[in-house]
Amino acid sequence: MATVGKVIKCKAAVAWEAGKPLSIEEVEVAPPQAMEVRVKILYTALCHTDVYFWEAKGQTPVFPRILGHEAGGIVESVGEGVTELAPGDHVLPVFTGECKECAHCKSEESNMCDLLRINVDRGVMIGDGQSRFTIGGKPIFHFVGTSTFSEYTVIHVGCLAKINPEAPLDKVCILSCGISTGLGATVNVAKPKKGQTVAIFGLGAVGLAAMEGARLSGASRIIGVDLNPAKFEQAKKFGCTDFVNPRDHKKPVQEVLIEMTNAHRRGRPSRRMHRQHQRHDILLRMRPRWMGRCGAGRRADKGGCVQDPPDELPEREDAQGNLLRQLQASHRPAKCRRDVHEEGAGAGEVHHPQGAVLADQHGVRADAQGGEPAVHHEHGGVREVVLKSLVTLACRFSALKRQKKKKKEQKRMRSLWFSM
Repeated sequence: MATVGKVIKCKAAVAWEAGKPLSIEEVEVAPPQAMEVRVKILYTALCHTDVYFWEAKGQTPVFPRILGHEAGGIVESVGEGVTELAPGDHVLPVFTGECKECAHCKSEESNMCDLLRINVDRGVMIGDGQSRFTIGGKPIFHFVGTSTFSEYTVIHVGCLAKINPEAPLDKVCILSCGISTGLGATVNVAKPKKGQTVAIFGLGAVGLAAMEGARLSGASRIIGVDLNPAKFEQAKKFGCTDFVNPRDHKKPVQEVLIEMTNAHRRGRPSRRMHRQHQRHDILLRMRPRWMGRCGAGRRADKGGCVQDPPDELPEREDAQGNLLRQLQASHRPAKCRRDVHEEGAGAGEVHHPQGAVLADQHGVRADAQGGEPAVHHEHGGVREVVLKSLVTLACRFSALKRQKKKKKEQKRMRSLWFSM
């Protein structure tokens, strides 16, 4: 093509400020660099995520930028090292790509690629830290590595999915976000078994896609929950068998669902797992699966046993969790005075061989004849122990606060570096 290796001028919808109307501007789109692809966008959809970050509520504002991530287009040119795609290929951009080399990409437990995981604060390409969009020589920032509100955009090759050229781009463009999000949540995460009952909250594009995933998985009963009853007819096409409008009920919707499915009669499913491992089993449903030493990084196999993550995966310490575990290990739970009197010197630990020693350290000494224990103050007693505990807590939480402040400053410096 005549445009290969050259700067392309095209139209784009630019967000100059948070919450201000987008402006159609002529932008310059630079050629793709190593492992990048320049794509001609033919169709793009509007996702609520675009609106959320356009409003810049609750996140770091990055402006001016070109939003958009749900689209379909054709490859115009490719950069050095790109072998999977060629000019003319039909592609869909994805905001969570895969490098195919990191531990997460090689694992079936996570799709949070170390290199290409979604990053809403980075407005530049990961290769050289520069933007491919400019207006009058000034950079216009990218959005989640896609920026599809432009006639041409530059995307990392790992964030593009090649599709059949016969598929109509005006219809399949929604596969790049809404459909894949809902369908993937059901098929890859929830994984309902054949004959099970599934409840889905919200019957928008993502909810309907999740419903289709439940239907494909063989769910016998699919309950749709939404405040708009008009959505039920459309939901039936995706396998919805029952509809619940929370406004039609005086009780919480979760209680309505429990009664509908007779879950209160079946009771809670039993698990042959320690309480701590149950917490691990719940947290492993979060992404990324392996989250470090604090518990979320363990995975339960089919037999209920807990497996450790692969050694090569990075571990992240939870300072607050470590502090709480240390305190729980070094301090017994508080007891009321009546419990201390009834249980004797080793309150709560009468069966422990060191119960008497522990009681003596806490200022409680048992009567040898079985009477009420006496409180003594030879070693500082209860008051000194409490004061020492409070001082220890204050010191440790102060250290934790300083550590959080340091991490916050490091994060700020990284964001400044990426925005350069």
